[in-house]
Amino acid sequence: MQINPVTLLMGLIFGPIAAAMAFLVTYEEYTHHYPGKAKPLRFAVEAAIFTFIVFGFLSLLISFFVAGL
Repeated sequence: MQINPVTLLMGLIFGPIAAAMAFLVTYEEYTHHYPGKAKPLRFAVEAAIFTFIVFGFLSLLISFFVAGL
């Protein structure tokens, strides 16, 4: 199987954007529920890392399907 470089490039471009958006949304929401800043920051970083991994995996998966067509 061959990996399509276009879909990998899209994953590398949109993955960090999605991770940044997940960080901002999660941090803003959790600051309303916790008095300190440490827990919301930790949860927001975890959400951003998870989002980046999911976007990377999905772009890799899509590149395999596109290459198979």
